[in-house]
Amino acid sequence: MAGKAKGLLERFRDGETVICAEGYLFEFERRGYLQAGGFVPEVVIEQPELVEGLHREFVHAGSDVVLAFTFYAHREKLRLVGREADLERMNRTALRLARKVADDTGTLMAGNICGTNIYDATDPAWEPKARAMFKEQIEWAVEGGADFIYAETFFAYAEASLALECVKQYGKGLPAVVGISKHRGDLLFDGVPLGDALVRLAEAGAAAVGLNCGRGPPTMLPLLEDLKDKIKVPLVAAPVPYRTHPDSPHFMTLKDPDGKVAFPLDLDPWLCSRSQIAAFSRRARALGVRYLGLCCGNASHFTRAMAEALGRQPPASRYTADMTKHAYYGTDPTLIDFNTQEVCKNKF
Repeated sequence: MAGKAKGLLERFRDGETVICAEGYLFEFERRGYLQAGGFVPEVVIEQPELVEGLHREFVHAGSDVVLAFTFYAHREKLRLVGREADLERMNRTALRLARKVADDTGTLMAGNICGTNIYDATDPAWEPKARAMFKEQIEWAVEGGADFIYAETFFAYAEASLALECVKQYGKGLPAVVGISKHRGDLLFDGVPLGDALVRLAEAGAAAVGLNCGRGPPTMLPLLEDLKDKIKVPLVAAPVPYRTHPDSPHFMTLKDPDGKVAFPLDLDPWLCSRSQIAAFSRRARALGVRYLGLCCGNASHFTRAMAEALGRQPPASRYTADMTKHAYYGTDPTLIDFNTQEVCKNKF
């Protein structure tokens, strides 16, 4: 077992950048263990060893945080698939797996809450229902030994604010990191400007605030540029690794050449390259981002690219590409010389 991990707030105080690998929903859907649409993390109780394995894979690639896979493991999502009876077991199992890997690897473990999908500005009844959903997940996270709570993917300030309030009320002093997912325009779903929302969340006691999910690096960076001088706590950036653009700033609106919406199954043509992820990571850190990750679409090679862009050498860096030894492009003097460059030029 590794030694005790340095705490989140200590890392922030020391000016460190914390990497948190996300993307469990999309990765398990790609592997055939989770259904797109409902996106309920049923794999947690059906194949827990796979979840533990992906936790270890992300740490191997450079993640400083093991994020408990409780995203969408809330009452509303489980109701949709008829598994509400598995709610507590799913959360406690996810937390146990994450805590085990964090203890083994000397990393931080984060509990995870997210948008409830019941926010309704026209019906105040959403708030007590959402509060109850946050409360039970936060209390399970505390009992499961979480080092902090990551509250993410909120489209309205009101819901993000409620989530933070619940972490403060039920989280037994655990720090809260809060991420908002920004669609088009200047305002969140409840009419609050993004910058105002994040400033208020920081003033309300969030340890770090910023953006996660939805936007890819090209359309998240301009928002980060605008926020860097407004936010007085560490800034969060966890985009999706897709090449969003001004006409489709959010990956849910990307369309193929025939005009068909690509989300969620046909997004592959828009995936970023590793070098694009590395470039984003360097720029984000230069802007003052201190909580950095990748959301839906992430995989371990992207997390490694992010870590290496910050100057780190995680265990997975042992296998970072070394093209000097490539049969055709290599420059290693021990390679058989048969006019390599000419071969490539004429044959490929």
